[in-house]
Amino acid sequence: MTEEHRMTVDGETFSIRRRSPNTYSYEWISGRNPEYGFEIGASSTQEFDDDMHEEAIRRFLAEINPQTGYLAD
Repeated sequence: MTEEHRMTVDGETFSIRRRSPNTYSYEWISGRNPEYGFEIGASSTQEFDDDMHEEAIRRFLAEINPQTGYLAD
């Protein structure tokens, strides 16, 4: 993946970009805070499939404070 890929998980939309062979950047398009998101690195150059992206997004969303829209303290 070299271009933007959009994915909706549990009603939330993310823009996903492969930054390097081992790094993916996720921008939370539908989130309360513009341009908020996360990056993850992989230990191999294997490209993530949609199931792997979905799992990463769900882990991120599980950590969000619903009152602030940011990662919980």
